[in-house]
Amino acid sequence: MTDTLRIAIRKFDPFEAAIRRQFDSFRAETGCALRLETESLDLVPLHQTLFADGGLRDGAWDVAFVVTDWLAEAVEGGALLDLASRLVADPIPGDPDPWPPALTRAQRFGEAVYGVPYHDGPECLVYRRDLFADEGERAAFAARHGRPLTVPTTWDAFAEVARFFTRPAEGRFGALFAAYPDGHNSVYDFCLQLWSRGGELVDAAGAPTLDTPAAVAALDGYRALVTDRSLTPPGQEAIDSVASGERFAAGSIAMMVNWFGFAAACEQPGSPTKGKVDVAPPPAGADGRPASLNVYWLLAVGAGSRLPDAAYAFLRHVCSPAMDKVTMLAGGIGCRRSTWDDPEVNAAIPFAHRLSELHAHARELPRAAALPALVRVVDRAVQRALAGDEPSATILSDAQAEAAPIRLVDPAARGVG
Repeated sequence: MTDTLRIAIRKFDPFEAAIRRQFDSFRAETGCALRLETESLDLVPLHQTLFADGGLRDGAWDVAFVVTDWLAEAVEGGALLDLASRLVADPIPGDPDPWPPALTRAQRFGEAVYGVPYHDGPECLVYRRDLFADEGERAAFAARHGRPLTVPTTWDAFAEVARFFTRPAEGRFGALFAAYPDGHNSVYDFCLQLWSRGGELVDAAGAPTLDTPAAVAALDGYRALVTDRSLTPPGQEAIDSVASGERFAAGSIAMMVNWFGFAAACEQPGSPTKGKVDVAPPPAGADGRPASLNVYWLLAVGAGSRLPDAAYAFLRHVCSPAMDKVTMLAGGIGCRRSTWDDPEVNAAIPFAHRLSELHAHARELPRAAALPALVRVVDRAVQRALAGDEPSATILSDAQAEAAPIRLVDPAARGVG
């Protein structure tokens, strides 16, 4: 319908709340008479409707939340509208350079631009600051381990501290991982383990490298953490990233390595953990090499949208300083530097200003249309490791054989875009 702007949203309450506030502001400021129709979808059905079902090409969706992992597939499939000319003719309001380079690379293919940053926040260590500051906890830890209780900077220290904080009788566990097999967080967690041990997912030619000593150590390390009931709760294979964030915010978890946005969500009014949370870089490997991951959500316009001008006008409005701040205060993570440094934002989220620091350790997954295929291979390998006791070397040898035909080649290198 040409009187309705249809938006496919990644299911997450703060996204839904922010988009509705931003659309109301858009209507009030521009006089736009369009109605808003949204649908909030989990990752797998969102990907299905946007790409497999062709919803971005056939006009079913005017605007969609598109994660950077999906961009190469989207561009090669002709699913997205190039916004480059519109960004020049009608630029984003505010500073001429509103976003850091880390949030502009993924959506640019040559001169084409396929979306604007909406929700950011690299992976980080999210922890209960109040537990680490508690004098009783500090004394008990020192008595047990002979060293002060500090925020862990290595995976070994992470396991030790998580085990210390685990009190099942009190309903508390030291750590939580989102191991639901949706091809996302368990794969990201594996990559963090891999990179922090000096390994790589692919070689310089884009060929998978899943059976290296670093990869075996990474899978061993991840499996040891997730399946150890002395530091993590049961049932993590049923928990996705959103559910893990909600469980942490409820107060039963001491630490998690997860997206910055879930730390920020703890600061929402009424949260049991409001004022009790802080963030730090993820733990490093044994050689002291920290690593994080930068995956962000874009708002993109469908190639088949019947309202491309209105859709871009809405995106432009959403990216304004005031509306980016709305995203942040609603529980998402704004993408503008001005938002991260804003006094009101930092009063509400005391660690917002640390986003620039956290980006210093952040990496990106390879940009390639074949990335989802490799992610599925890695996800199956991780789930196989979590479900049994087969040697990691065996699992990864099988994964390497399965992944052998895959090559991760950036579409821009072939002139796509």
